[in-house]
Amino acid sequence: MHDLIVIGGGINGCGIANDAAGRGLKVLLCEKNDLASSTSSNSTKLIHGGLRYLEHYKFKFVKEALAEREVLLRNAPHIIWPLRFILPHKPHLRPRWMILAGLFLYDHLTKRTTLQKSCGVTFNANSPLVNDMTKGFEYSDGWVDDARLVVLNAMSAEKNGATILTHSDCIKAIRKKDYWEVHLKNSATKEVTIETSKMLVNAAGPWVGDLFKTVIDVKAPQNVRLVKGSHIVVPKIYDHEKAYILQNEDNRIVFIIPYEGEFSLIGTTDVEVKQDPSTVHISDEEIDYLIEITNKNFKQKIARSDIVHVYSGVRPLLDDESSSAQTITRDYTLEIDKANNGAPLLSVFGGKITTYRKLAEAATNKISEFFPNTGPSWTKNIALPGGDFENKETLREQLYSRYDWLEQHTLDRYIRSYGTLTHKVLLGCCSKSDMGQHLGADLYQCEVDYLIDNEWATCVDDILWRRSKLGLKMTPSEQHCLSKAIKNSTDINSAYLQQEHIL
Repeated sequence: MHDLIVIGGGINGCGIANDAAGRGLKVLLCEKNDLASSTSSNSTKLIHGGLRYLEHYKFKFVKEALAEREVLLRNAPHIIWPLRFILPHKPHLRPRWMILAGLFLYDHLTKRTTLQKSCGVTFNANSPLVNDMTKGFEYSDGWVDDARLVVLNAMSAEKNGATILTHSDCIKAIRKKDYWEVHLKNSATKEVTIETSKMLVNAAGPWVGDLFKTVIDVKAPQNVRLVKGSHIVVPKIYDHEKAYILQNEDNRIVFIIPYEGEFSLIGTTDVEVKQDPSTVHISDEEIDYLIEITNKNFKQKIARSDIVHVYSGVRPLLDDESSSAQTITRDYTLEIDKANNGAPLLSVFGGKITTYRKLAEAATNKISEFFPNTGPSWTKNIALPGGDFENKETLREQLYSRYDWLEQHTLDRYIRSYGTLTHKVLLGCCSKSDMGQHLGADLYQCEVDYLIDNEWATCVDDILWRRSKLGLKMTPSEQHCLSKAIKNSTDINSAYLQQEHIL
């Protein structure tokens, strides 16, 4: 029997599984699809305090998020790094004094050790912004590879003894007096297995409410509102490595962010939705909205024909009865249910990627009340897998020297995806020929094998859109070759496991 079964392989579920396993609990996490297959891979990919939330007097919320920026930058420096943001000033939308006051709070609500403070800027004729924008502001936040953050938490949880089951749908959870009976259906084999645990965690993200209706048979203690955020990706519209935060007439903001070297990521929208989160997609209206605000602000104009990729994520926001989607709180709440002194249930409502570690820590603190031998909090000062290095420059020099036969641009991608795990990706490789088949877009067979063996990758989308963003650069024929390579690698692994079982 497990101490804890966590339903949901997004950032909150994997964060809780990692924290709890590291405190000595026996944990199983189940996810009906791939890790980070929904909201957690479809964010704006920012670790940020939320400058705009200061307008709504969310000072405590922003302070916690600002403090977490520093923690995450320290613990996952390979997939999270500082990013400067340029905020063009539009006096008719927000007066200068208001922005200065907000930036002062942003700089001073918590201690900064990594990030530069804010400042004013003047735009000259070489600016990519339209000519009537002459002044603005700069401040710091962070960039994150969101899906990899989820996977690294799952890897850490597994290292600490947790069992991670992907493609395992929780179809029924029956509360007994002292334990939960959890029915899991494998999406490939359709086989149903039964696991038991002393406590259950509902961290199903956009499906947190649905689980109460169809799986757990307990009345939901909170309601969530599902808000779609959509993004478009276009060839880069300027050459420097800073991001822009654009104010719009509807009081919303839109980010323009350097993306994967060759592109600009533009988003997000706020559209409340009612349908199944797995069916959402970007609408024509959202595309027009993002194109319009971009073209209002930049000299280089974009059109629908420039779009190379789109994605939409559904944020499960705690229902605070706000009148509009953009003003709904991004905070979270944790609810414990132990009706009739039966086996306890913890449910997660709301949250954002920046504060996932604090949410997981708070959740595990609540969980530990039912397990007196649980260890203390630990995640604040421990690097995630691959993040155990002093700085990127030193790691880069070490890798360039050790793997001098491999192109530096490939090693640079490995550094910002795998950090010190690069050595595991290249295990046994002494030349490019040892890396196996080149599958296109800088992807080799050795990386595919590593992702299948160590990071739960099972298909093309897992590798090209969640473990990496190489889907932006691979042709359809190359993707077909990758699909065959995955099948071959999986078949070899299956044969090996069967042989090992026989022996």
